Amino acid sequence: MKTRSLPLQIGLIVVPVALALLLTALLILAVGADPLAVFQTVWEGATRDSRSFGQVVNFWMPLTLVGVGLIVTFTAGLWNIGVEGQMVMGAVFATWAALSLDLPQPLLVAVEILLALLGGGLWAALVGVLKTRLGVHEIFGGVALNALANVLLIYLISGPWQPPEGGSVRGTPPFPDAAIPTFLSDTFKVSLVAILIVLAAAVAVVLALRGTRWGLELKATGKNARSALLLGVPTRRAAMSAFIVCGALAGVAGLYRVLFTFVSASLRPGVSGGIGFLGVLVVLLVAVRPLGVPLVTFIFALVLGGSARLQIALGLDASLAGVLQGSLVLIVLLFNGLRGRLAAREEITEAAAHE
Repeated sequence: MKTRSLPLQIGLIVVPVALALLLTALLILAVGADPLAVFQTVWEGATRDSRSFGQVVNFWMPLTLVGVGLIVTFTAGLWNIGVEGQMVMGAVFATWAALSLDLPQPLLVAVEILLALLGGGLWAALVGVLKTRLGVHEIFGGVALNALANVLLIYLISGPWQPPEGGSVRGTPPFPDAAIPTFLSDTFKVSLVAILIVLAAAVAVVLALRGTRWGLELKATGKNARSALLLGVPTRRAAMSAFIVCGALAGVAGLYRVLFTFVSASLRPGVSGGIGFLGVLVVLLVAVRPLGVPLVTFIFALVLGGSARLQIALGLDASLAGVLQGSLVLIVLLFNGLRGRLAAREEITEAAAHE
């Protein structure tokens, strides 16, 4: 197929971002505010000190884990909408260890991570079984299991894991110090272990999808599952493995949310924080290219982390950050469609030239 010119390739990447920024600026002008002041406030809110930037990093890490995991299921042609429930179950499994086991810190943290992998992976495997064995579409199965995971979460918080003062849906008792990884500093409360896990997961997924038989099986299944099956690709096994890998990474993301989102580490309702659904937008935005996930998730984390200052500094609602994200995703999807039409047209032109 004929290769597109470099200016056209760059334009298809840069123009959607510019249009999203322009649309957001017009909306800001419509409410009587200065777009430059808004963007500057968001930037300062995210980077004004090490504590604020630490919060950005602590949002970036679980979002990146979820995004990288979703790359795997999207490559296999699967919409893993159940990733929110998988985050919850990873957090639930790890919380049991934190509240029940009396171990030295390194060992207890390692057990928490392993249980988070197990909890998220098992919950994702249920979606896979419903999909591959019973023919239940993964969207419906995922949504149902999301609801069940949240019901179980509320039951545990208000029942077996309720605080000593009595039943409450606010959260479990705070985790012991041994259950929390060491911070890089008192003002930059980020875990070095978590950073290494996120980077290792991203690199491993990139290498697996590019250079292994498993990656080729996922791609074949995602392109055309029926044709892949006829060619001898174990499509059921590929789908199940994709779900399990994604769920395991989502489970670790759920654990990280428990440990580093709140002032005191504890399991609380809404622990996923919508990160699972935001991860779907990230994957759509990068067009299922794993190398783009860490950068896009970092931009999202900056925008969300800095938007909290909009109401304080300018009297604007923090939902403007959501407007920017939504505009960016919508416009990029439109341009991805345009890119696909251009590619199809080039293939037709090239085929006609060979006739």
